[in-house]
Amino acid sequence: MRTLVIGDIHGGLRALHQIFERAKVSPKDKLIFLGDYVDGWSQSPQVIDFLIELKTTHDVICIRGNHDELLREWLKDNKNNDQWYQHGGEATVLAYLNVDGETKNKHIKFLESLEDYYLDEQNRMFIHAGFTNLNGVNFEYFPKLFYWDRTLWETALSLDPNLKPDHFLYPKRFTLYKEIYIGHTPVSRIGKTTPVQKANIWNIDTSAAFKGPLTIMNVDTKEFWQSEPLPSLYPNEKGRNKI
Repeated sequence: MRTLVIGDIHGGLRALHQIFERAKVSPKDKLIFLGDYVDGWSQSPQVIDFLIELKTTHDVICIRGNHDELLREWLKDNKNNDQWYQHGGEATVLAYLNVDGETKNKHIKFLESLEDYYLDEQNRMFIHAGFTNLNGVNFEYFPKLFYWDRTLWETALSLDPNLKPDHFLYPKRFTLYKEIYIGHTPVSRIGKTTPVQKANIWNIDTSAAFKGPLTIMNVDTKEFWQSEPLPSLYPNEKGRNKI
């Protein structure tokens, strides 16, 4: 059995189909989705439909992303958010014009069922964004940071690679888990299009919301498969690109 982790999808169902085909995903695999299923490309409702169905046939863990929470607030509480509209939400709102009430209720239940994080039997942590408490996720005072934090990744990027884990300056957060898998902050910000490891942090967000591909990775072997860049799959759309 493989354990496969999937980066931020952002409404790109075509890319999700591609990586499943390229990785030859089967019901024997454990699938861990890192969140941000929506906002960007035009198929956010269809991505959620796909995941709901997938959970009936496969071993699936779905982590909560910040965009998923923003959608839940809009669907359930009619909470409008101008900033959300400008960061992919507008495409999602337009896509839901063609979704009936029963399906919307199913999607709300799915969004409410998302997990803040997942810790496996090998002490590998899977979380959308990060955490701030030095004692780990169980002690986090601000749970919204599980899907909004960027300090975990920023710390990993700025860390001296020669610093050893037993050094007093080494970030204690990093020592709590064998590996930490995140999305949330696209690696395109540092000029990359493939998964990036810094210390024991693996960032799997390869910028599918923008101009990059979607990625699925085997967490044991670190082999990964990618879709075509999302603009080539949705040539008449902008995704979260401004131009």
